[in-house]
Amino acid sequence: MVSDVYFPRVNGVSTSIQTLRQGLGEAGHASVLVAPDYPGAPPEDGIVRVPGWQVPRDPEDRLMHPRALAASLDRLDPADFDLVHIHTPFLAHRAGVRWARRHGLPCVETYHTLFEEYFHHYLPFLPKAWLAAAARRISRKECDGVTAVIAPSSAMQATLQAYGVTRPIHVIPTGLNLADFAHCDGPAFRARHAIPAARPVMTYVGRVAFEKNLDFLLAVTDAVRRALPDVLLVIAGEGPARASLERQVAKRGLADNVRFVGYLERRTELPACYCAADVFVFASKTETQGLVLLEAMALGVPVVGLAAMGTRDVLKEGEGCRIAPDDVVGFAATVVPLLADRAAARALGEAGKAYAASWSEARMVESVLALYRALDRAPLAAQACAPA
Repeated sequence: MVSDVYFPRVNGVSTSIQTLRQGLGEAGHASVLVAPDYPGAPPEDGIVRVPGWQVPRDPEDRLMHPRALAASLDRLDPADFDLVHIHTPFLAHRAGVRWARRHGLPCVETYHTLFEEYFHHYLPFLPKAWLAAAARRISRKECDGVTAVIAPSSAMQATLQAYGVTRPIHVIPTGLNLADFAHCDGPAFRARHAIPAARPVMTYVGRVAFEKNLDFLLAVTDAVRRALPDVLLVIAGEGPARASLERQVAKRGLADNVRFVGYLERRTELPACYCAADVFVFASKTETQGLVLLEAMALGVPVVGLAAMGTRDVLKEGEGCRIAPDDVVGFAATVVPLLADRAAARALGEAGKAYAASWSEARMVESVLALYRALDRAPLAAQACAPA
């Protein structure tokens, strides 16, 4: 596997890769991940770290040194591998395709991120329409340069087909490791953060990034506090939009109603944060799946969210969630009854537990392995990656 991002950089791609590698290992299949090195990244079996530079305007990320990346791949013995699985469209894509083609191996790429809706947030000095067109063109070329593409949702599959991608696109959602979300201690989290047990809490977990539509959630919080003045929105995560959002919090007079808690340890602190919430709220319109929705449901926390892009595959009304309209007043009106009636919220959350179980890691791994095996049986000419 090759990726431009991995833990300790926290995001959905890192989680998806970790879940897949763990599931493959449990099924008896070995994998090696080539990914950037980060300050303080611990050594891990099966992970090759590549040195690089900090990404401009995004200090959390690292850009791998191209020569170091090529050298790291060249040190691997191709006889040990059946295929290459690429997870990001940047240096990892080019290097992974070249290495796979040189050694006659099939290569799969998972298209995790809707870059058409992301680039303009990080390159604001360029025209949005030009950046979107460039993202579509690059995505089409790169997807047609691999043997097969994995999309985490049917919406992402349809988007890639609309781009003109001709390679086979297989819908395989990221699975959920249910063992990671079997236990939590919400009251302890509230105590650590001085949140009274009776206080109504909405929680968001994810990157604090412009494309996550968090300014919308701030406006929702402003609307909800008219009915519930002590409502609290907890935002767990970090990202480039935090400073901007903090300014908006101050401007709206929401300092007592919004709490940023940063990144949380995934095994204990993050589940506790979910469980401290009465409702999990999510308003992103650019998700290719929205794994955090399933994480909340697996812990019995009811979800209120927008059914947009990939979240349409996840959110099913009544199955652990309420689907809100895409307007501040309507979203707030969907949240308030659940915050005001904890019995109703708990009942909805219990329905979500059973629903989340159907998105298990084991099912995802079965689907990925079936694709791997199909490529392994294909003639070499059909397998090979196209030139990068």
